[in-house]
Amino acid sequence: MHVIELTPTLSVSGQISPDDVAGLAASGFTVVVCNRPDGESPDQPAMSAMASACSAAGIRFVQYPVNPMTFPGDDIGMIADMFSGQGTERVLAYCRTGTRCTNLWVATRPAEEQSAAIEHARHLGFDLSLAMRMLG
Repeated sequence: MHVIELTPTLSVSGQISPDDVAGLAASGFTVVVCNRPDGESPDQPAMSAMASACSAAGIRFVQYPVNPMTFPGDDIGMIADMFSGQGTERVLAYCRTGTRCTNLWVATRPAEEQSAAIEHARHLGFDLSLAMRMLG
């Protein structure tokens, strides 16, 4: 599992497994957000399995699956709040590679923070085509 810190309260990663969750809790993560739809690939754990593992570890599990056709999803305000770092929660968002999660983070930044977020994400090597399509 390769975790990339976007901010002190938000990190992203590619697909995680239920076996990774205890380690995430031990590392201080309090929320796991799945940005990957169930069944996207045959080898990915179901969201129900991830939710059970998170519950057992005392981590809140949030389902917010998006794909290129549904990006940025139905509740961009909720995900913006979660990714804002305003609370005390430490969030790990995952998808297949971490790219969708990073695009959501960039797309939800306030206007005055977007340039810095774009620069930071690109510096980390992320393709931001989803966010850029949305931002115009």
